[in-house]
Amino acid sequence: MRLDGRENNQLREIKFTHSFTKHALGSVLVEFGDTKVIVTASVELKKPKWMDEEDNRGWVTAEYSLLPASTNTRCKREREKLSGRTQEIQRLIGRSLRACVDLEKMSKMTITIDADVIQADGGTRTASICGGFLALRDAVNKLLESGDLQENPIIEPIAAISIGIVDGEIKLDLNYTEDSHAQVDSNVVLTASGKIVDFQTTSEGEPYEFERMIELFNTAKSGIDKIIKMY
Repeated sequence: MRLDGRENNQLREIKFTHSFTKHALGSVLVEFGDTKVIVTASVELKKPKWMDEEDNRGWVTAEYSLLPASTNTRCKREREKLSGRTQEIQRLIGRSLRACVDLEKMSKMTITIDADVIQADGGTRTASICGGFLALRDAVNKLLESGDLQENPIIEPIAAISIGIVDGEIKLDLNYTEDSHAQVDSNVVLTASGKIVDFQTTSEGEPYEFERMIELFNTAKSGIDKIIKMY
């Protein structure tokens, strides 16, 4: 039994509140236990400036931010230069969301997913991916209704979860205390059909066995399956 009373393979309480903000085409408040993230989807009816003129794809990108009071000590706003951690996370979010859409069906369109963490207690990147998919889907539905999209570009849902080995035991959906003491730390992103988008696993100390990696993956998949059913 964990400090918060969960079983090792049990998710935290998860909640998605849609249409959380007024102006974004898609917006979701994501809650994984005490981790809370506001995720919005904004749409521009043009492709990115860097994309070649003959390229008919659209694009999905992401930005991520920890708000100053989201952690137990105030973190500064990254006004001039993004930290390596922030760049890594927003690339992961964008890459994950692009994996679940057919970019050719959203020609000359850019959808930006903004994930702003208002309270951090572990798993902010995986919560952002889950909320990012829902905000993206809500925005796509409105674009289909307005006629700005002719076909639904979403191939299938995706979801993400953190998992690790803490005190020698595999534990799903780590909170901050567990994450900071994990011997192995992993983030898993999968499609609804079980295809791997990202499986990032790092030993923070002693190496671990292949069999444990398979157990980590299978436990994460069971959690992701449950999250997708909540969509």
